[in-house]
Amino acid sequence: MISRRELLKDASFLLAAAGAAQPVLSWAATQYDVPTIPGKDGMILRSFRFLDVEMPMEFLNSWITPVPHFFVRNHMHEPSTVDAAEWRLSVTGEVEKPFTLSLADLGKVESHTVINTLECAGNGRAFQHPSVPGIQWQRGAVGTARFSGPRLRDLLQRAGVKTAGKHVMFRGLDEVPGKVPPFIRSIPIQKAMDTDTLVATQMNGAPLEKHHGFPARALVPGWIGAASCKWLTEIKILDKEFDGNFMKPGYRFPNQPVAPGGSVNPDDAHPVTGLNVKSVIASPADDSKAKRGVVPIRGAAWAGEADIAKVEVSTDAGATWSPARLAADHAKYAWRLWSYSWEAAKSGEYTILSRAADTQGRSQPETAAWNPSGYLYNAIDQVKIHVEA
Repeated sequence: MISRRELLKDASFLLAAAGAAQPVLSWAATQYDVPTIPGKDGMILRSFRFLDVEMPMEFLNSWITPVPHFFVRNHMHEPSTVDAAEWRLSVTGEVEKPFTLSLADLGKVESHTVINTLECAGNGRAFQHPSVPGIQWQRGAVGTARFSGPRLRDLLQRAGVKTAGKHVMFRGLDEVPGKVPPFIRSIPIQKAMDTDTLVATQMNGAPLEKHHGFPARALVPGWIGAASCKWLTEIKILDKEFDGNFMKPGYRFPNQPVAPGGSVNPDDAHPVTGLNVKSVIASPADDSKAKRGVVPIRGAAWAGEADIAKVEVSTDAGATWSPARLAADHAKYAWRLWSYSWEAAKSGEYTILSRAADTQGRSQPETAAWNPSGYLYNAIDQVKIHVEA
């Protein structure tokens, strides 16, 4: 759990991001005990008003992330109740035959399973310098799960997409407070028609839980988590990219490098889509202690729609690098777990680094590309440890 001081710090960032006239975490000034989130014991609470929960790195110890350890990202209030019997999903817009499905109807459509690493676009934002507003995620706004449900393509083909249909919009049942713009996003028709893009109803072999979008969510594999809208209730085919706050100015990346601390014109930026190549160190923990001898180092690496080609580890702050061992578990859009056994012969302070490269020729940079929203942070990861005699 994070401390009250950290919560207050996060509140100030959220306030700056929203331009709000009142604190986003107004309760934090007087609340000394961090609230308990049912089903998310031991997770890191980043925001309570719009629930945002991060996975501690100690939980990154399996290829498939258990649902209780899977991060939660919300832009609005979660729907207070969703009646499965009353829920409906409509497919409308630039189609020949619009229709509406019940959950029972959706269950009759052939199901497909995709193992996908889902990562918030702002994961790692806390490491940006200078700091940027927004949820101050560190490493754990990411997880890997088995998502199952009908292919979105099958629903679109049933509706008969017109030639004018270029983008597919998702609307969820988020409860929108006040004048906050609704969380609506769209993806290009090409990605929507991909065989692995789903309307997911299951996660790790069980129905979606409320925090993760029950009864159905979009699953856009290899792309940022914001593309995979939760509590899905409307799919609308558009003749262009959806024009809304969470498409523009939100979730856009500068077309040109931006000097740290600078600003970006949304017209000179593009939508954030696929994930960067990235690795994180899960163990040992930052600022931890280890005994002299063999020190196990482990973590995970992912690359969105690409595969991980290699992971390298340095135990001398980048002076030399050695290959890590990639675990056998592997799927197209999923992270690869990796490990390295380091013989720590001398006591002292050490900086351990990890860097990954993918099959598209991308590799982790020493410094991530700074941008005002802190998106797609993927600098070489590092932890500092003290080796004791």
